[in-house]
Amino acid sequence: MPPGDATVPETPSTTSHRSVLQRQLWIMLLALLSGFALSQAFRTITAILAQGLQQDFGISASSLGAFAGLFGLSFGIAQLLMGIGMDLYGLRRTVLCAFPFATLGAMVSAAAPSYGWLMLGQLMIGVGCSPAFLACTIFIARHFPAERFAFFSGLSMGVGGLGLLFTGSPLAWVVEAGGWRSGFWLLSIMCALSWVLIFCKVHEPALPSTKAGTPETWGSAFMRMAELLTLPHTWGMLVLGMSCYAAFLSLRGLWIGPLMMDRHGLSLVHSGHVAFVVSLISLFTPAIFGRLDPGTLARRQWLANFSLCMAALFVMLGLWHSTIGNIAIVIAMAMLSGYGLLQYADVRASYPDHMTGRALSLFTMSMFLGVALMQWFTGVVAAWAAQHGWESYTAVALTIAIWLMIASTAYRWLPASPLLLRSKV
Repeated sequence: MPPGDATVPETPSTTSHRSVLQRQLWIMLLALLSGFALSQAFRTITAILAQGLQQDFGISASSLGAFAGLFGLSFGIAQLLMGIGMDLYGLRRTVLCAFPFATLGAMVSAAAPSYGWLMLGQLMIGVGCSPAFLACTIFIARHFPAERFAFFSGLSMGVGGLGLLFTGSPLAWVVEAGGWRSGFWLLSIMCALSWVLIFCKVHEPALPSTKAGTPETWGSAFMRMAELLTLPHTWGMLVLGMSCYAAFLSLRGLWIGPLMMDRHGLSLVHSGHVAFVVSLISLFTPAIFGRLDPGTLARRQWLANFSLCMAALFVMLGLWHSTIGNIAIVIAMAMLSGYGLLQYADVRASYPDHMTGRALSLFTMSMFLGVALMQWFTGVVAAWAAQHGWESYTAVALTIAIWLMIASTAYRWLPASPLLLRSKV
């Protein structure tokens, strides 16, 4: 038997080494997830701060939507640079260079004397947080088994969702006691601590160049990213990518607080309790959907159908004004929200290994551009509805429902990846 065909016997030393390596990988992933958790907190903070911001700066619903959407816009646009940066310089350097912008942006927001300064802080926060989850997904793709990608990604989204819990009841108590600025000050401190944790615990090995002896350049990296847009199946995933997460985050990150306070007369803290319950549920649903992942083409059917189910819930939220009913609906949305995790598995399975990192980067960019666009547009819709004597939250919910229906239909009819089609044969 040739030496290369021999099976290396398992020994206590190799088992111990593998165990130590796995433990180190988990520690590094958890450190990266601390940044993702804070990113989750920043992207949903508007739901609790909305009332205070409107009182202090006299901003309209459309301006509030623009404020919330600016995080997603800056986050999404920066994804392109962050994805390339991770390919060229590694996850650790990219995150450590970007994350201080989140700390500084939170400080600028906390001290903002006007709406313009508030927007500047939001812009900086979006850029600083932009590599947070992308670093986690690429880390999982590189260091964990491919067949377990959906499960580990779902688990990571659950852990990162602790940031959503913070912007429920805990942040509502902080804001009620110290004002909306105290929330930003507290988050700036937490960002600094997360940076130190990542600096101390995350140590990835150097990345190989694309060709032996020829390091990749920014120009070639942009060309490789643009190559994805020439593939027909990319467009269906981008259309749905700009819709599913955007729908849930527009509710949880922007409208849930104002809806509960204005439509149903709940206090800030009680609205925070509702947001907390929604966030708590959303911690676990990604891991559940990751474990239930049906794989390949069946996953596409799940994504299209669950998007229509979410659209139906938004229709109910828009037309049914019962307090208990609306709380039940947003809880049902939280239970369903984890299906969006399957989109990452869909992207992972739709491209060859050498394209996975940039495909995940492009997809994450589309997600947050979708968040920015939906939050801005629903703010415009809310202001328009109020001017014409309609209930703003009905108009917002129905707008999101129509958006999801269109995206689901487009995803269903646009081409699937040849890799997925081949797996069916």
